[in-house]
Amino acid sequence: MLSFFTGSGVGPAIFYLAVAVFAGLWIGRFKLRGVTLGITWVLFVGLLLSAVGVSLNHDMLHLAKELGLILFVTAVGLQVGPGFFRSFRKGGLAMNLMALVNVALGVGITVLIARLAGQDLTDMAGVYTGAVTNTPALSAAQQAAADMGEGGTAERLAAGYAVAYPLAVVGMIAACLLLRPRNLAGVPSTLADEPPVVLDKQATPTSQRHKVHLIPIFIIIASGVLIGSIPVSVGMKAPLKLGLAGGPLVVALIVGWLGVRKGWLTQEFTDSHGVWMLRETGIALFLAGVGLSAGADFVQTVRLHYIWVLYGVLITMLPPLLLGLFGRFVLKMNYYTLMGFIGGSHTDPPTLAFANTVAPEGCKLPNIGYATVYPLTMLLRIFTAQLLVLL
Repeated sequence: MLSFFTGSGVGPAIFYLAVAVFAGLWIGRFKLRGVTLGITWVLFVGLLLSAVGVSLNHDMLHLAKELGLILFVTAVGLQVGPGFFRSFRKGGLAMNLMALVNVALGVGITVLIARLAGQDLTDMAGVYTGAVTNTPALSAAQQAAADMGEGGTAERLAAGYAVAYPLAVVGMIAACLLLRPRNLAGVPSTLADEPPVVLDKQATPTSQRHKVHLIPIFIIIASGVLIGSIPVSVGMKAPLKLGLAGGPLVVALIVGWLGVRKGWLTQEFTDSHGVWMLRETGIALFLAGVGLSAGADFVQTVRLHYIWVLYGVLITMLPPLLLGLFGRFVLKMNYYTLMGFIGGSHTDPPTLAFANTVAPEGCKLPNIGYATVYPLTMLLRIFTAQLLVLL
């Protein structure tokens, strides 16, 4: 029986993936001063298992990572697709432009650090994906590195991601606190007090339906993977692709938008409990696979590259602080909406959860700010992570 726990077959791989997921989710239930890393603990449990000697079949872990990521972005696209294009109207256009600048600042800071500190830009791409808490961007960067035939790069990217991620979550919440008005009582908390941005519901665990149809989901996956594999030559080391994350995300956004608009799908379907389940299962599988793949090198990476933690904090905090000040004092953005924007522009659910605890009960503004910029930010992060590897 002991041979099962040290084996590298299908059974041990599924076993340790499940252990990483359930242990990580259980730990994620606990909060410190109201803050938790949530599902991200799955990544760290996977890293721990790998660091103590768990060695699994590489192909099995690769399949778990990619399939999990595809399920995640497909569900995200369906959830936010119905309101995505309408989010560019009025206040939504300004916020999406701010999100574009936010991404550009993050990339610029990453490149600047690499040049001034003599860091390898590919390694810094991993730190960048962790600092902006974007898991699909990590996958896109790893795929770009694989297309270039660089062995071992995927593990280094994952290690950089894992090093930067924990303080990134804390850093964004800290940015929200630094931007906090002295008197929250004077901050409007209802939609009537804000210009209309997007009124579609952001899917949350408490607002779900119970039915899901599998046919459109697998059509999205098949067509998305196909579109994501189309190479676009841009004069770099390897072609640029939407990848296994970007392809299904784009197709899901379009299907979610057109489907509800034309009547092919209902809002109840895109908000369904089944779609939410696909999203959570997908990201859990991906994080477990990443952790179990990268843990063997993680401790050594932290020991040799502890300075990456500081670099990650700079990439995390400078853009939202600068744009937060601009949004508050120039655009006069509502503080609750601004917190949602900070979470959405870093695709970070813990920041949204924190914003909802700060906002008055029933206030929807953090969800609106988050959902308005989330899809565009996700696509931009996927592309920019690849660019950092290909430069």
